[in-house]
Amino acid sequence: MIRSERSHLNVAALNDPGAKGKNNEDRYAVSSYLLGAEDSTPVVFAVVADGIGGHRAGEVAAEMAVDYISEAVAKSNARRPIKIMEMAIQGASNAIASRADGNEDREGMGATCACVWIFGDRLYISYVGDSRIYLLRGDKIQQLTIDHTWVQEAIEKGILDPEMARDHPNVHVIRRHLGSQQVPEVDTRLCLRNDENALQAEANQGAVLRPGDILLICTDGLTDLVLDDEIFGLIKKSDVLEKAAKRLVDKANERGGHDNITVVLLEVPGGEPRKTKAGFFSKFSFSGYWLAGFISVVLVLLGLISAMVWSLTRVNPQPTQITRPTVTLVIPGSITPTP
Repeated sequence: MIRSERSHLNVAALNDPGAKGKNNEDRYAVSSYLLGAEDSTPVVFAVVADGIGGHRAGEVAAEMAVDYISEAVAKSNARRPIKIMEMAIQGASNAIASRADGNEDREGMGATCACVWIFGDRLYISYVGDSRIYLLRGDKIQQLTIDHTWVQEAIEKGILDPEMARDHPNVHVIRRHLGSQQVPEVDTRLCLRNDENALQAEANQGAVLRPGDILLICTDGLTDLVLDDEIFGLIKKSDVLEKAAKRLVDKANERGGHDNITVVLLEVPGGEPRKTKAGFFSKFSFSGYWLAGFISVVLVLLGLISAMVWSLTRVNPQPTQITRPTVTLVIPGSITPTP
């Protein structure tokens, strides 16, 4: 792949240590490419990592994860995105484990990670831990990932329901992470519906993104404190992506901000504006196309009237006083055409 200075997606990202003054152990990276010298397909790769471990070891693990994975993806031929991400994540895990081995200050350090790789409009994801990826499409928000936590396993086995799980003492017990002694299993399920089985979810890799789709990659510092429907509302009511990222972080901090908060937003251009001004035309569900059509009809009528007047002057060569009709186009209010 060839580095590109500009992304074909709208991108906004924000990292915040939280309201409790905790050491910031979150890291992220977003990179843009062209597929090759003879293939100008635009490519975006994004990764978010949340570090775990004491003595500032978490930030070391998270930074190693982001750097290792990003570099491995950049150097790849990009032909098998799922396999490439899987090998990159497992390689990062081994590197973290080796760095921690024999070092008391780094003992037990590790990280979660969530990766998004987009080729044109094709989406591929891979992840380990409880950092999440969401898809906002139309009026819905869908969690594409499945948390690798004790409470998630309890939910799947029917031991807990989602409401009980939010406040359970084991809510932060992670079942998989980078840096473990055993190489973690990389999850490649992409859940477009909640009722899909594992095979169906894995078959969703390469899903086609639509204009207006928004992808959110985030750490649990956000999702612990802000519900999915609240996340959806905060993003959708923001007229620009940067405001959406800040509103998400601010909301988590308002509710305690007990952990680091990282959000990365990727938006496919061409969708409807997320925030519109109320007016005459919006009241009656007019759009820019309706307005253009209305004006076109008026112009046609003006042309017909002009043609009739010209015809009358040709038939009657005597000077005749002709009262020309006056057509006034009144458009109450104003509207900004939607692209």
